[in-house]
Parts: sequence; structure tokens; C-alpha cells
Amino acid sequence: MNNRRNFIKSAIGVSAGLLTARHLSGNELSLFNLPYENISQTPRIRFAVIGINHGHINSMVNVVMRGGGEFVSFHAKEDDLAANFAKAFPQAKRVQTEDEILEDNAIQLVLSASIPNERAPLGIRVMEHGKDYMVDKPGITSLSQLATVREVQAKTGRIYAIYYSERLESKATVKAAELVQAGAIGKVIQTVGLGPHRISLPTRPEWFFDKKYFGGILCDIASHQFDQFLYFTRSTSGKILASQVGNVHYPQYKEFEDFGDALVQGNNGSGYIRVDWFTPDGLNTWGDGRLTVLGTDGFIELRKYTDLAGRNGGDHLFLVDGKGTNYMDCKDIELPYGRQLVDDILNRTETAMSQTHCFLATELTLQAQQNAVRI
Repeated sequence: MNNRRNFIKSAIGVSAGLLTARHLSGNELSLFNLPYENISQTPRIRFAVIGINHGHINSMVNVVMRGGGEFVSFHAKEDDLAANFAKAFPQAKRVQTEDEILEDNAIQLVLSASIPNERAPLGIRVMEHGKDYMVDKPGITSLSQLATVREVQAKTGRIYAIYYSERLESKATVKAAELVQAGAIGKVIQTVGLGPHRISLPTRPEWFFDKKYFGGILCDIASHQFDQFLYFTRSTSGKILASQVGNVHYPQYKEFEDFGDALVQGNNGSGYIRVDWFTPDGLNTWGDGRLTVLGTDGFIELRKYTDLAGRNGGDHLFLVDGKGTNYMDCKDIELPYGRQLVDDILNRTETAMSQTHCFLATELTLQAQQNAVRI
């Protein structure tokens, strides 16, 4: 108990004195649409991109570059998207076909944020060409796709990494994991994950509103929350107790879903998940993403992107235990995912995320979507 108390005090003291995060050069975009980071280090791997239909691809590229990747080429069918992407990453050559990337033996990793239902088939082609794959969520949009991806991954031994950015690229979540692993709140009992988003209708492409392309709201957004549920409860199996989805506000888009929630039970804890497209325009960011981790000796609440009417910016962590309430500013916490992923590519290890965990989070997400009651 004393060791746990000393660890918490030390963590709070370090967090309180941290400098703010480095201001990125270039045009400041959203959290998931970052400009090019000019990182000077000796490249450890070479990577390429196929499919840039979602802005998450920008942060994905930056993650791998931070880990030691050299971005060499990309393929995109859409000229307008390619033009903007090339401005953000001028070091990468645009190629005319995906085969130019798949058949380049010097490329070890392929990234993609293509239209969601196209991501798993591309990943299969990537793995069959002897390369590792990092894909935006949802990385797989149906249980039949998942079965094929699992089969090909097992056969080829390649990495199929899904970019669960709300854990992997959230400094507050990385800090929360450190605290939980140190026993700061005892044994984890439950997670509550909330993923509200702003819809920004004029910016959305047609495929965004058609379920056959994005897989449904639980398949899409809630994949983050299922990942965090498994990670913080340390569950290695789970089942969906209840789930529901609906389109309650956008009747003009008949194949769209704007609300979903789920109750999940794992072999080491339980979870509740709610996602939606109802963030109002008056909020200062795209969504008030929250995570609560309940333990036997306390709880942690994360306000990942904003502290309503409170502190500026994001990455806010609140720790409550038997001694009181503590606040931690996590803006300067290291994000290890890019480095770990590149290590895994080079060493054929699983330090960033196990393949079993990656696929289980997706499986639970897809089961929740498939069995959801329509409201």
C-alpha cells in the first residue's frame, strides 16, 4: 500500500511540472489530421500508404515516422485527396497503382485509411505480399471478413495492426494504463467508454452515410471502446449482453446510424459503451471523449479532448481513491505505440499489441453491431 501511495504521489508531482506539448509546424488541423512532422533520425523501416479516404491517415503516418519509419510512397485513386496529402507529406512519391507498392520488396509496412469495407481485402493482399499492415479503425467491417483475415494472418505470420487511436494516441489513456498496472485503483471491475462525435455534415463523403461501407456505428466508432475495455480489464474473452443502434435524427440518410450502445461482459470485468454523432457545434472540439475505469480501491476518469468549462486543452486525468481526488495533466506523456510497432516489425514480437487482442476487440465490436436491437 505504501509503495502504491508513493508511486501515485510521484506521478502527480511529475505531471504537475510538465511542459506543454511541442507546437507542430504547418497548418494546425484536428487531432486526427496532423501536419507533417519533420523527424530527423535514421530510418529503421520503409513504409507506404494505400488509401487516404479518412483524415486519420495523417496521424497514422506521423505515428510510424515517430517510431523510425521512412515514408516513401502512396497510392490514392482520388486526385483531390492526393493533392492535399502530398502537400502534407512531400517526401512520399505518389504511385499510379497499388501493385507498385505491394511488389516493392523494400517496403515492409503498408498503412491504409481507405473506405472501411475495402480495408480488410486490402490487408489480405498486403499480408499475402509478405508485408505488415496498419489500418485505421474499423479495420474489418464484417465477421466473414474477420474470419478470412484471421486465416491469412495465421498463414503468413504478418502483423495486422488496427489503429485504436483513442488509446494508443491518447496521452491521458497511456498514463491511466501506467497507474492501473501499478495498482493505483486496485483490481479493475468495469470500464465505461463514451465516444461522442461531431457530424460536420458538409465535410462528409457519400459513403459515410451508407452502412454497407462503414459497417454501422458500433463497428466504426465503438471499436475504440471495445479495445479499451479489453485492455483495462485484462479480459481475454467476452460476450455481448445487450446492444442497440438507431438513426434518430437524420431520416434523410436511411442507411445511417447516429446512436449506439452496448453492454459487454469479459472474463475479468465488465464494460458499458456509448457512441453517437451528437456533439453540438458549441463544443470547442469534435467530441467530449471520456473513459472511466472503476477499481476496487478507486477510479480514474479521463477527459481526453476537453474539460468542460474547466482547464484548457485535452489529456486530463482524475484519480480518486481512499485518500482524496488528484488531477494529472498528461500533455507531455510519451506515446510509445509507433516505436513499439516498428520494433515488432523488425523483431517479429508483439509489444505494441497482441494479434489476439486486436482481433478480439474487433470480434466483440462486430458481434455487438450484428446483434444490435434497432431503436
